[in-house]
This record gives sequence, C-alpha cells and structure tokens, in this order.
Amino acid sequence: MTDVSPISANPREVAAQIFRARAHSAEVEARPQSEITNKPRSFNPPMPKRYYYYLMAPAIAILAFISLYPFFWLIVMSLQDVDIGGGEWVGFKNYVKLFSDGRFLDGWWLLAQYSVMCLGLQVGLGVLLAVVVNSSKYEKYLVTALLMPMMMAPAVAGLLWLFLYNGTFGWYHWILQSAGILDNASILASANTAMYAIVLVDVWQWTPLITIIALAGLKRVPRDQLEANMVDGASPLRNFFAITMPNLYPVLLIAVLLRFMDNFRFIDSVLVLTGGGPGSATKILPVYLFEVAFKFFKLGRGAAIALTLLIVTIILGKLLVRVFEKPQNEKG
Repeated sequence: MTDVSPISANPREVAAQIFRARAHSAEVEARPQSEITNKPRSFNPPMPKRYYYYLMAPAIAILAFISLYPFFWLIVMSLQDVDIGGGEWVGFKNYVKLFSDGRFLDGWWLLAQYSVMCLGLQVGLGVLLAVVVNSSKYEKYLVTALLMPMMMAPAVAGLLWLFLYNGTFGWYHWILQSAGILDNASILASANTAMYAIVLVDVWQWTPLITIIALAGLKRVPRDQLEANMVDGASPLRNFFAITMPNLYPVLLIAVLLRFMDNFRFIDSVLVLTGGGPGSATKILPVYLFEVAFKFFKLGRGAAIALTLLIVTIILGKLLVRVFEKPQNEKG
C-alpha cells in the first residue's frame, strides 16, 4: 500500500485506501468455492440398514416367543383332548362338540347382552360427561376425579361393589330395597338383576376411559366450523350432531374397540361378584372358558373355545371399524 501523509493528503482519499473493498471477479462471486479441499474423515459413519435390524432382533425374538409360540400351541391343543393325564389327537372333534354345547351357546348370548349394555351405556355417558367437563372451569379437578375408578384393579372394584350389593349391610341394596325395587333377596342372588349388577360395575369403572378419550377429541373440533354453523342459525344441539360428532368418530372408534376387546376378556369382577351365577345367569363365555380350562382342566376343549372367541373378536372388531368409518367416508 502506498504511504500517504495524513497532513498533505485528502481525508477522503485516505479513507478510500484504508477501507477499500477487495476486488473479486464475477466468476468467483457467481461460483463460490470452498476453501476446504479435503473433506475431513467422519468419526461416526452412517450404519447400514442391517445394523438396525440386528439391534431390534432380540426384542423381536422375545415378542415372538411370548406371543406367537403360545398362539400356535393353542391351535395344536385345540386339536387334542388334553387334560392332566396327557393328550390325545382328536382333530376337529372339540370344535364339533361346541355347536351342541348349550352352555357354550348360552355363553355367547349372555356375552352379547353384556357387551351391548356396557358399550351403549359407556359411550353415551362418556360423551355426555366429556361435554360437561369440557365446558367446565373445574376441568382439571373433574378429570382427576374421573381417573380414580380406572386406577383400581378389576378384582378390587368387584370386592368394593360386592360389599355395596350385600343383602345385610350393603348401601346400594338398602337404597333399592327402600325404593321398592328389590325384595329381601340380594341383587346378586336374583337371576333377573345379577346381569345388570355386573354391567353397572363395568360402567362405573370404565366410563371414565371413554370420557377422557372423548374429551381429547373435543379439543380438536375446529372452532371456525362451530362458529360458522352458529352464525347460520344452528342450535347448540344441531351444532353438536352436525359438527362435533363427526369429528369425534375417529377417537370414539379407538375407545369402543378398547372396551369391546376388554369386555371379551376381562372376567375379574364377574368372578368376584357372582362367579357366573346365580345358576348360569351371568356365565358369559369368558367365564365358561375359565371353568372349562382351569376348573375342570379340559385344556383341549378350552383351547377350542378360546380360539373361537379370538376369531369372532377379530371379525366383530373389523365390523366395528367399518361402521365408524362409514360416516367419515360419506363426509369426505
């Protein structure tokens, strides 16, 4: 750089020389090049896909052992006459006998009644409670209170209601008897009321699950659609069925499927309350399966009942999915 005397030189020329911009060619500006010519070696090179399969292999093997192996063994047992003394191959004889078993057919009929009553009451009450909780300023406290029955084990819930239904000191028995609904007999000792008693226990414990799921669905209902429909003159009730319910169908499908599958396999409270009685008034199919397999140790016949129950559950579950998806498809 040429030396410039600060006394004789023009200040503008001095500033221009000191703060002059570096000249770059148009080619350099248009095509910038990196100053790093050699890319540094990476210490964590990307792993091949088979590496991740190796990591998942132990978990997959454990899941296959605890799920697939018992399933195939269930199929094998259903084709044998298995009891404590051993097993004998009988083919499809266990399945053929089921169609002539009156208790098996009655178990299906009682299970259908039990599931329909439980699902109908739980979905109706669950959606109603979700709407009430969603519009309340005490939402957090109400949600906490609703979660309490769900946190209780089904067997413990059965014991609690067994005391409430007791014909000597049961509170609910005293209320129903005072209202003239019951006579001196316990609600669990009558074939006419025992089924309603176990349904009430299931509804009390698991309606909060439907409420929580429906409440989550209400949070995702678009506010603009609700406000636009109200501007058009729609009443709150019509607004609920026209806007809110269609948006609740996906979450209600999850809730109904969960409760449907649970009703087909949970027998804890039923065994505690009635054990299938009085007589066979509450001997739904899972209870009958429990008696055949673990009380009389007819494991082959029990496996046939269990496999039949599993197949019917899958078929009915797919039908429920179609029923709930139909309004969504029509909406789309």
